[in-house]
Amino acid sequence: MKNSRTTLKDLAKELNLSASTISRALGNHPGISESTTKLVQKKAEELGFIPNSIASSFRKKKTQSIGIIVPRIDIYFHSLVISGIEDYAYKMGYNVTIFQSKDSMKREQEITKILQNKMVEGVIVCLSIETDKYDHFKKFKKLGIPLVFYDRVPSEIDVNSIVINDYESAFTATKHLIEKGCKRIAHIAGNQSTAIFKARYEGYKAALKKHKLTLDANLVGLTHNLSYEEGVIQANKFLKLPVLPDGIFCANDYTAVSVLQVFMKAGVKIPEETAIVGFSNYPISRVIEPHITTINDRAFEMGTEAAKLSIRLIEDEEESIKSETISLNTELIVRESSMKTTV
Repeated sequence: MKNSRTTLKDLAKELNLSASTISRALGNHPGISESTTKLVQKKAEELGFIPNSIASSFRKKKTQSIGIIVPRIDIYFHSLVISGIEDYAYKMGYNVTIFQSKDSMKREQEITKILQNKMVEGVIVCLSIETDKYDHFKKFKKLGIPLVFYDRVPSEIDVNSIVINDYESAFTATKHLIEKGCKRIAHIAGNQSTAIFKARYEGYKAALKKHKLTLDANLVGLTHNLSYEEGVIQANKFLKLPVLPDGIFCANDYTAVSVLQVFMKAGVKIPEETAIVGFSNYPISRVIEPHITTINDRAFEMGTEAAKLSIRLIEDEEESIKSETISLNTELIVRESSMKTTV
C-alpha cells in the first residue's frame, strides 16, 4: 500500500521551491523571508505535513528519547513508575519507549541490544528477577548513554539508582503488628535472590528479634514472584498449622489480598484473629474489605526521580557521576486489616 504521508519533496513540488528552502521555512530560519515562511507553513498545514522527527534527530544528533526496561507493565507498581517517568519526560520534551523483560534475563539482554541501536539518549531499568549478571549493561557506558536503575538495582556494581529503604519499611510494618499485640507473626516473602525482597525479609526478622519474638520457619512462606496464586498457596499452608499466626506481613499487596480472602473464607476474623499488612499500596488494598494496611512505596515519585536524574545526566555533559543513589521515604498506611484492639 502506497504511503500517503506528505513529504518535504511534495511540498517543494507544490510550491516550486527547493526542499532545503521548505525545511528552513518550516524551522523559521532567519534567512527565509517572512512571506515565504508563511506561505510554506500554510501549505504544510493544508496538506497535513508532519515533520520527520527521527530524521531531524539524526541531523541534530539528538533523539530526545529515553528507553525504559521494566519486568512487567501489568504490575501496578511498574505502571505507576512508568507514569511518573513519562509525565516528567514529557514536560522536558522527551519521549519514552517501554520494553518488558517479563522477568527474563535473556529477554532483558536482547532488549539492551535493541536500545543500543535505537539511538536513545538515556535508559531507565528495573532488573528482572532472573538477572544475576550485568555485562549487557556495560556497553551503554562505552556509548556514553547514562543508565539509571530503580527498585531492583545491581548489587555488585556502582550505578545511579532510585530506591526506597525496604529493610526499614519491613521493620516498620512488622513493628506495627507487634504494637497491635501480635506475637506469632508470619511473613510471605518475595524471591530471595532479589535484593529488595531479601531486605524486606531481613527487616521482618530484625523487628521480631528486637521485640524478643521467636522466628518460626513454619511462619515464613517463600514465593518466586509474589503472585496472587502463590499467596493463596502460602495462606492455605498457614491455615493447616496447629496454631494460626495472629499477624501476617506480606511483601506485596497481591499476596496480602490472597491471605485475607483465604482466611476469611475459612472463617478467620480479620483483624481480630489475624491482622494483615501488605506492601506497595496497590489500588486493590483500599478496595477490598476490610481495607488492607500497607506501605506506600512512592512508585510515581520513584519514576519522577528516575526521569529527573536520567535527563540531568543526559543534558549536563560536564557532569561526571560515577554513582548516585536517591532513597525515598516510605510511609505506613494503617487501615482496617490491622486495626485490632490491643489489650
